[in-house]
Amino acid sequence: MVLLKFRLAATSDAAVLAGMNHELIRDEGHRNRMTVAELEIRMRGWLEDEYRAVIFEWDGDPAGYALFRNEAEFIYLRQFFVCRDSRRKGIGREAMQWLMTHVWNGAARIRLEVLVGNVAGIAFWRAIGFSDYALTMERE
Repeated sequence: MVLLKFRLAATSDAAVLAGMNHELIRDEGHRNRMTVAELEIRMRGWLEDEYRAVIFEWDGDPAGYALFRNEAEFIYLRQFFVCRDSRRKGIGREAMQWLMTHVWNGAARIRLEVLVGNVAGIAFWRAIGFSDYALTMERE
């Protein structure tokens, strides 16, 4: 097991979170074209409103984060990211276990969305016990 440190993000972490969010958008193939500066503004607003974030640190550096909010019937995990150079080391799995034990303890359900083209993301979520629930479709 990797030894990670976890901390609740503050609005002052919005720039760090926005940088990681920008990587997440590119890695998962999302069509969002926001700049890091625009993502920082959005992230700050989310943290000031209904979302909370946890930053995972490994050897003193950010290794990833989770952005989520509490819904009436479930935890909505909006974003979950492990930095490129920290992947395939058990960080994502350990972070999810920590969140479920220390932050979401007692949550009956955790819900998230994965782009259908994000094959690695789908495999990760299935490997840690998530199952398909819905498919969102659209037409341009």
